[in-house]
Amino acid sequence: MASKKTKVPAEELESTLQGEQTGEVPVTAEPVETVASGEIASEPAAQPEKKPRRTRKATSKESQTDTADQEAEKTGVKRTQRSKASVQSVQSAEPVISIGERRTAQTESDKAKDHLLDLLESYKAGRILTGVIQGVERTSEDYVAVLYHGDFKIIIPAKEAIIPPNDYRGREPSAIHRYMLTKRLGAEVDYIVKGIDSQTGLAVASRLDAMRARQKQYYLTRDRDGNNLLYEGILAEGRVTSVIKAGIFVDLFGVEVYISMRELSYQRWMDASEYFHTGQNVIVRIMEIDRSDRDNIKVKASVKRAKENPYEKALKRYVEGNLYVGTVSMVDENGVFVAMDGGIDCLCEYPRRGRPPIGSRVTVRIVGINRSSNRMWGAITHTTTSY
Repeated sequence: MASKKTKVPAEELESTLQGEQTGEVPVTAEPVETVASGEIASEPAAQPEKKPRRTRKATSKESQTDTADQEAEKTGVKRTQRSKASVQSVQSAEPVISIGERRTAQTESDKAKDHLLDLLESYKAGRILTGVIQGVERTSEDYVAVLYHGDFKIIIPAKEAIIPPNDYRGREPSAIHRYMLTKRLGAEVDYIVKGIDSQTGLAVASRLDAMRARQKQYYLTRDRDGNNLLYEGILAEGRVTSVIKAGIFVDLFGVEVYISMRELSYQRWMDASEYFHTGQNVIVRIMEIDRSDRDNIKVKASVKRAKENPYEKALKRYVEGNLYVGTVSMVDENGVFVAMDGGIDCLCEYPRRGRPPIGSRVTVRIVGINRSSNRMWGAITHTTTSY
């Protein structure tokens, strides 16, 4: 499937927007009748005598409808044909008896109309929509990300879905795009519609356009006091868009930020994917914002600094020379890191009997504590349990 952008005819947009203003929706569906709770719909109530003003309003609506039909005849497309092509799944709505004076539950036809109007508003006015990347498909040109908005299939070409690397290191660009899109499966992303083909139920969108719009709103716009919405030191919520072993990528209001393992936790971790997943929301503290290049805003953020440092309280639980239990969390050239109660680590030398496997329950004798640098080290006396 090619990722060629398909535009909606201008007449269809005008017809849809005109129907939205006048209370009419350009979809062939019977009106939904609502009856308040406790009332019986037996015979229609007598209609009051219409005033001349109401008659003129009705005449105005009829003239608008006639004008729209005349314009449709000039374009060679019938009004009813465009309505049927707008949403394929919309069928004639059946009468619904509501609980209260106004019906709040939506029918399938109601949802289909809303989905179409969302896409049209995004296409014409640049409204930002949000969806989850459900798939990655190959086209004749490149790979595309696939999302769904109701019954509409949203296609985002790779070059509009990800920020390509500066250097492909001799590898095929399409292979890199496929890898980057696959790592973002399940991620919640923003997008702006660039074209709609209502007959096939397809729409082409751009994630990068939506990211630029978010950046302008949160990083470049100032309030009445001249302050930006986002600044150094503030806490902010971001979406995890990709997870690798060494860290995570977070969409922070239009800027994709890489957060390394060192800034994820106060403890030593081996693999970030054991603690984070794509599509997860996280709270981060913004450490630095570089606005020198308005087209390439750079942000540094930290997950662990959004939380209280556990060492200040946890170190008070331990006394030098005593024995405590913990779990081996990481083993490297520096020694064995043991996760202790309270969310802190104790660095131990290699036992004479060999390195204990990660996940082992061990007994540690505390050798030293440095509260000013938030460090504790010890010696493993024996392993109690191995996983």
